[in-house]
Amino acid sequence: MVVTTRIRLDRIASSTRNARLAYDVIVGNEIVAQEGYVLAVRILDDKSSYNTVEDLSGRMMSLRAGDVLAGTLGTRRALRGYAGEVPEKIAVGDVINVLNLGGILGRCTSSNPDIGPPFRAEVLGAVLAFPDLGDRVGTPATIREGAIPGAQVLESAIPVVYVAGTCMNAGKTVAATELVRGLSRGGLRVAACKLTGVSLMRDTLSMQDAGALVAYTFNDAGIASTHPGMTVPVARGLLNRIAKGPAAGSSAGVRPDVVVAELGDGILGEYGVQDILDDRDLMGVAAAHVIAAPDPVACWGAHQLYAERFHLPITCFTGPATDNQVGRDYIIGQLGFPAHNALRDAAGLVAAVRGRLDSAIPSGVGVQTAESGGRL
Repeated sequence: MVVTTRIRLDRIASSTRNARLAYDVIVGNEIVAQEGYVLAVRILDDKSSYNTVEDLSGRMMSLRAGDVLAGTLGTRRALRGYAGEVPEKIAVGDVINVLNLGGILGRCTSSNPDIGPPFRAEVLGAVLAFPDLGDRVGTPATIREGAIPGAQVLESAIPVVYVAGTCMNAGKTVAATELVRGLSRGGLRVAACKLTGVSLMRDTLSMQDAGALVAYTFNDAGIASTHPGMTVPVARGLLNRIAKGPAAGSSAGVRPDVVVAELGDGILGEYGVQDILDDRDLMGVAAAHVIAAPDPVACWGAHQLYAERFHLPITCFTGPATDNQVGRDYIIGQLGFPAHNALRDAAGLVAAVRGRLDSAIPSGVGVQTAESGGRL
């Protein structure tokens, strides 16, 4: 028998944003145990670390025992975070876990000792959606509602700067943000996207703050977390939407000149990055490949993978491996690539990428002027 209850949410996680929830919701006891469905849960613990969740505005909000949270079922396979999965069955009263800062919910299977165990949360029910006027029954809410559709054909020809990394926390988002800032100040119309990873708005919000006309993630395509086998159509769909310009909601109302695309997690992770790097169409619009790496060994490994596995040219290296002259000397002298730290040498990073873009963008676009504030 279907049982419904009206409850008041204390926190709405950013991963649910496609579902467009209000704080007063109706939950049901019939739960679809699949990625993308939205649940209401009650937090059971207090924690001193990794104890926040990103809300719909992008703010990090603390979670305390007793808080009622709306989150999204999904998986995670993070080397420096939690690994978890969606249980085969979920019932009201079950205890599951909060797997990331975006409010992804599932059963934790492994945790990193640096961040401690995840929040435990009691399942209160499936949040119900009422899409049809007068609907009194409701259906389980999902983030696939209103999502940007995937595509089998890449229609966009806009040049893309791909920013990848050898692992999580390697400096990808910092590099992508500085590229957006520098290219925008150089007179280009820049869009941004994050194509792989686990749902979180923080990275694309950072790119928007840096000047991106529009910034999408796979979450906008109705995906809680990415996996091998599904990232290519998602990436094509997001790039196609960006190419539509004004229809994509661009604040400038114009078609972008370039897209900065971050590939979340690592090039050997389990989030489907390899599928994107293997796709001929997606790589056909690549104007540059920036690699973030934590140390010289990671730089060497990335060089080998890009040369022998993906057959792609690396434009430059960034990340902690370029923090001081020792790492930069190795990259430049031994590997033969430019090395620019995004925090200390953003201008050099932007210049290395702009050199590749100039041959990919039509003449007369993005010419630096005094009024543009460009620094290139």
